[in-house]
Amino acid sequence: MLKYSTVDISEKELEDLIRQYPDPLEKGLVYIDHQRFTDRGPLDMIFVDSGKSLVIAELKVVEEDGMLMQGLDYYDYIARNFEGICNAYKGFNIDTKQDIRLVLIAPSFSVNLLNRCKWLDVNLSLYTYSCVHIEELNEKILTFTEVTFPSRPERIEEYKFDDRINYITDEEMRKLAKETLEAVKKWDSSKILIEPTKYSLSLKHSGKVFAYFEPRRKYFLFYTYNEENKWTPYKIDNKEEVEKIKTLMKFNIEKK
Repeated sequence: MLKYSTVDISEKELEDLIRQYPDPLEKGLVYIDHQRFTDRGPLDMIFVDSGKSLVIAELKVVEEDGMLMQGLDYYDYIARNFEGICNAYKGFNIDTKQDIRLVLIAPSFSVNLLNRCKWLDVNLSLYTYSCVHIEELNEKILTFTEVTFPSRPERIEEYKFDDRINYITDEEMRKLAKETLEAVKKWDSSKILIEPTKYSLSLKHSGKVFAYFEPRRKYFLFYTYNEENKWTPYKIDNKEEVEKIKTLMKFNIEKK
């Protein structure tokens, strides 16, 4: 049985091992160049992936937050000189229509770095590595694990009362809808709450929904309980219908 142990390696050794055997990092990855000169310093490694995208890699043998900014500097240089870079390596058939990829490789990544990554609009991949030394063969083998960073938090949308009302394009209907809602609010302003949602207005009394208002371009709807206590939509396009729905909604409030 072969004996093996996990060992530390230098950055040059890491680079050499990846250059000779890029497949463990990503299947189909083809090595192009290393330590290429840029105006930000030598870029560690350049590859082309199986989809013919240009891939630039920044390597570290210790956890280092600064590698993200360093990688972005190289990314910026390559992006600014993309046409010339592709011509220099034209034998690799780089697809100029594909996004440039940035890959960071290190033994570990800090929480701070991972959180920063989520705000970048860059095709970015992170890999941790481990190096195993097989004693009998005197060989070093790299294994890689892709690390996912957090997703951006979803923006909380702010819905507004006026946005729901202004969805109605008919001026008279828009005025009627606003007057109706204001009248309902006055029934009990301390307990009736009208809250905007994405497409409607929620009408609550003492925290309980008694109706929904939904705007349409030329009319509006009120959803509330009918005389048989079934949740029912009512189309409103004139003042007579308004009075009917107000009577029904007031009844639903009082019976609770």
